Amino acid sequence: MLVYLNGRFVPEEQAMVSVFDRSFLYGDGLFETMLVANGQIFRWELHADRLMAGADFLKIKLPESPAQLSKAVGELIRANGIFDGVLRLTLSRGTGVRGYSPRQATSPFVVMTLHTADGNASGTLVDWHLRTSSFKLPAAEPVSQYKTCNKLAQVLARAEAEQLGADEALLLNTDGFVVEAASANLFWVVREKVFTPPLAAGVLSGVTRRVVLELCCRLGLEVSESNIAATELSQADGVFLSLSTLGIVQGASLDGVDLRVSPVTERLRSRYFELVQQETAVRE
Repeated sequence: MLVYLNGRFVPEEQAMVSVFDRSFLYGDGLFETMLVANGQIFRWELHADRLMAGADFLKIKLPESPAQLSKAVGELIRANGIFDGVLRLTLSRGTGVRGYSPRQATSPFVVMTLHTADGNASGTLVDWHLRTSSFKLPAAEPVSQYKTCNKLAQVLARAEAEQLGADEALLLNTDGFVVEAASANLFWVVREKVFTPPLAAGVLSGVTRRVVLELCCRLGLEVSESNIAATELSQADGVFLSLSTLGIVQGASLDGVDLRVSPVTERLRSRYFELVQQETAVRE
C-alpha cells in the first residue's frame, strides 16, 4: 500500500512520522475521513472547506492548496487500485519545541492513506445498537465544530459501548442533551419530520450531515435543529446516524431497548446511495 506523505508517495512501511510531531504528542492537527466511490471522493469540496476552516481556526498553514491535494488524492487512488473505499487525510502542525506552545512549529505536513470499504458498497441499510455514554462533551465548545486529532472522549465512549455489546456510543453534552455518536451525527424522526441537534450544542459539522439535510429538502421533509434528552430519544418514531464511511445507519436499539423504525430512514438511505453513485459516476 502506498501512502501520501507530504508530497511523496511511499510504501506504508516507510511512512514514518517523528516522535516529536505535535499531532502525536498533543492531538495538534486535523483529519478528514472521506468516502471513495468509483475512484472519486464524494463531496471533496465540502471536506476541503472544512479542512481549511479548521486549519484557519487552529492557525495551521496548509502546505498544499486544495487543488494540489485533490490531484494527489486521484494519484493515490489510482496507484493503490482502490476505487471504492475510505481515504483518511491528516494535517499536523508538525514538530516544534517541547511543551504546549506552537510558536516554533512552522513545518506542517499532510498524510493521506487509503483503505478498503467497510462492507457497505451495496448501500444496504445497516443497523447499529447504541449505548448512552458516561463521557460528556462540552456544550457550546467552538473546537467541537472542527475534526481535530484529539478525539479521546469519542475513543473512550466507543470502547465503553463495545464492552457493553453495542456498536456505537451516544454522547451527551454538559447540558444533558444528546449531541452525537462517537463517529457519526445523530438524527431522529417524529412522524415525517426530521430532527438533529444544533451545532451550538457541541456537534461536529459532518459532511454527510449536510448531505442529509440537503436530501430532506429535496424530498420535502421538514427539518428542525433541536436539543433532546436520551430518554426522549427512545420515544422517537425512528433514529438514524450519518457518517462518511457508511452513509446512513439505522439505530436499532438504545441502552438495550428496541427503537422504532421509520420508513423515512430507508427513503433517505436509498436517496443518499443514489446521490453518491450519480456524483461519482465515471463520465466518458
